[in-house]
Amino acid sequence: MFRYIFITLLIGATSVSAQDSIKKPRKIIQDSTGITMYKSIDTTVVDTKNPEFKRTIPAALVRLENKEPLQDIKEAIRVDSLWMAELSNEDIFEELHAKLDSLPYNETVIFDLPTDTLKARLAKLNAKTPFNIEYNPSLENVIKSYLKRNKESYERLMAISEYYFPMFEQMLDKYDIPLEMKYLAIVESALNPRAKSRVGATGLWQFMFSTGKMYDLDVSSYVDERMDPIMATEAACKYLSKLYDIFEDWDLALAAYNSGPGNVNKAVRRSGGYKNYWNLRPFLPRETAGYVPAFLASMYIFEYAEEHGFQPKRPEIPYFKTDTIHIKDMITFDQISEVTQLDSGMLEFLNPSYKLGIIPKIEDEAYYLRLPTEQAGIFVTHENAVYAYAKTELEKREKPLPNLVEANDKVRYRVRSGDVLGKIAERYGVSVSSIKRWNRLRSNNIRIGQRLTIYPRKPVAATRNSASSSKPITGKVYTVKSGDSLWSIANKIPGVSVSNLKNWNDISSNSLKPGMRLKLSKG
Repeated sequence: MFRYIFITLLIGATSVSAQDSIKKPRKIIQDSTGITMYKSIDTTVVDTKNPEFKRTIPAALVRLENKEPLQDIKEAIRVDSLWMAELSNEDIFEELHAKLDSLPYNETVIFDLPTDTLKARLAKLNAKTPFNIEYNPSLENVIKSYLKRNKESYERLMAISEYYFPMFEQMLDKYDIPLEMKYLAIVESALNPRAKSRVGATGLWQFMFSTGKMYDLDVSSYVDERMDPIMATEAACKYLSKLYDIFEDWDLALAAYNSGPGNVNKAVRRSGGYKNYWNLRPFLPRETAGYVPAFLASMYIFEYAEEHGFQPKRPEIPYFKTDTIHIKDMITFDQISEVTQLDSGMLEFLNPSYKLGIIPKIEDEAYYLRLPTEQAGIFVTHENAVYAYAKTELEKREKPLPNLVEANDKVRYRVRSGDVLGKIAERYGVSVSSIKRWNRLRSNNIRIGQRLTIYPRKPVAATRNSASSSKPITGKVYTVKSGDSLWSIANKIPGVSVSNLKNWNDISSNSLKPGMRLKLSKG
């Protein structure tokens, strides 16, 4: 509710500012054509030497073209500030973190953990969660092995969790799932929204391509919604709820999340009908046998971080100090950084699902940009100018942007003469280490004819160079053959997109019939 009030205030403030700007121009400048422009925060009145000709353009567009920073509306900034203080108890928040930052840093973890102490702490955790957190020697060993890990790595993870956990808890509460389930993302991805396993599971909650599709997480050349923190978290909640409905036990739902319901049910049969995780554990796949203990150990480490001397740093930005904007036209991260003066690293952290640093505009699809509240205010205040600037900059590009295509789960690449891993990795927008991990390669050596499994992050336009690609299409008209699709046709014509073919041939769907004749150019 408050977000809509905030947007209304912005719109109202903008219209007032536009009227004021005509009465009280802030600055007079002249462009290279001699047009006089009266600059204000929102509107510029432009006069030429011909008194009969007048036009109005956004002053923000002039600022952007002159590489000048944009300004937000003061009243809107004041409203933001008041609401942020209400959300965060700002004074307490700042004071708490100031105290934490001033504490002398202890480089060692407190390893002293007598078994009796551990039993008492696990009992406390067990009393407040629906998970079966009971002491056993194997769990004690896992917890103590975690305490021996790199302290700074855990503290970085704890700092990142301050951003993600409020988001997780909000969604978990919506689906009536225990809030402690947030620790599952530690086990799955170490809170890396772009994490990808050797078998292709992706994102904070490690969805495979097919499971992601089941829960409406789409993958295209531009966007992988498995890497969208909010969308993937909601999908994980839906999946976990379904698993709990099946097993009526959160420990078994966790095990099923890892290995699938079928494997858990087999373990129930092999155990003689037991439904307690610890009784089923010997009959589960090896990885799953360690999965729930890893989850419980992560929960223990985070819940008792202070007792073991962990001192996480303050997160770069809290979740409540960000806001989302519905994007209305194509724009790149570079342009957003220019407009908002936001560091590109922070922009990528807040928006990890955009694989190429581009937010596309697709009919019937909604894409959102998350920004710190301050930068979100600047973007919304000047959004018309921002989109106009983005369009101008995109038109200047020598190399066209890639077409939007639905990405496949994976590609099988056949190594050819002259190929090296670095060249293949660059073609598909992935790292050499990822290709080695997916294919269990111990070195960078590959041989001609070898098949490699790759999970591309770039549009698979690279397959045009592969042995399986067909000859390019020439001429002004093309006759559709069996097996053709708009994408396969566009992929064979340099500079032509699927949307071009649709517009030139006045078609709205993607379906084609053999024998159909398609125009291949605008004329």
